[in-house]
Amino acid sequence: MKGLFACAVAALTLIAAPALAQQAPSGAPPASYYDNTGRADAWSGGVKMVDIDTPKGKFRVWTKRVGNNPKLKLLLLHGGPGATHDYFEAFDSYLPREGVEYIYYDQLGSGNSDKPADTDLWTTERFVEEVEQVRKSLGLTKDDFCLLGHSWGGILAIEYALKYQANVKCLVISNMMASIPAYNAYAQKTLMPAMDQTLLAEVKALEAAGKTSDPRYMEILVPLHYEKHILRRPQAEWPEPVVRSFAHLNGELYTLMQGPSELGASGRLEKWDRFEDLAKINVPTLVVAGAYDTMDPAYMSAMAKKLPKGQYALMPNGSHMSMYDDQANYFAALAKFFKPLK
Repeated sequence: MKGLFACAVAALTLIAAPALAQQAPSGAPPASYYDNTGRADAWSGGVKMVDIDTPKGKFRVWTKRVGNNPKLKLLLLHGGPGATHDYFEAFDSYLPREGVEYIYYDQLGSGNSDKPADTDLWTTERFVEEVEQVRKSLGLTKDDFCLLGHSWGGILAIEYALKYQANVKCLVISNMMASIPAYNAYAQKTLMPAMDQTLLAEVKALEAAGKTSDPRYMEILVPLHYEKHILRRPQAEWPEPVVRSFAHLNGELYTLMQGPSELGASGRLEKWDRFEDLAKINVPTLVVAGAYDTMDPAYMSAMAKKLPKGQYALMPNGSHMSMYDDQANYFAALAKFFKPLK
């Protein structure tokens, strides 16, 4: 989905680009950041498989800890639904020097986690309970537990905070609006009118005919949409972690929850709207928007104002994958937000 996560790029054969230019280091983390004393996952390089109870039985999900900070442990919620943790790997270049402990996590059905076939499992409510079980298994508490949700992960982070904010220290909502109807409206009223209308009509015709798997569909959408609003680089230069994540996306899960179109949501998430409920989230929350994103930056600014302890960071060069196409600004915003919390 163009807004929640660009799944159809999984079908493309992309060439990884050289690493993006890095910021000058702001300082090395303390020696304690690398201290694994008493950490049961040290022998496996920080990896822990977490047992998950679901209405359909027991499964296992994959997590991997990086670093050590007793005051700030950041669980990363990837997009999709059905993508993987891989595209977060750019965080390796920035969060260690800030002393932030962070945890990669493949949600059930994704990446290195179990992939059950029962579609009854693919609901927002069940994913929230999964996150809660992961939190408990990893020993995360109100004193240290922070969530960063990107794209679909932002929906999941909002839903988790609304039910379990007593367990949360802070929240980052990255590149995700708090309403799918509002997201669809932004696509209809702002993004699509700016596109080449002849090509857009061809895309819509393919969607109406149920031919979104036709190579012509992505042949049009990559230059028309993805390179402008998903990751603002030529597709041949997209970073390898992004390519890898898309290549392993669970298409069935993705399509069921967000729908087959790359120009809006029509699946189980179609009517999701939590904007008014943001006022109930009382933990420090950073809302990160990209000026060229599929998500409306003005709407996301309003989200930050609706949140009692909300902050807003606009990435002036960023799109949906702002951690890549506006990397320096993205991680500077995270560092600023985390500084008083760690």
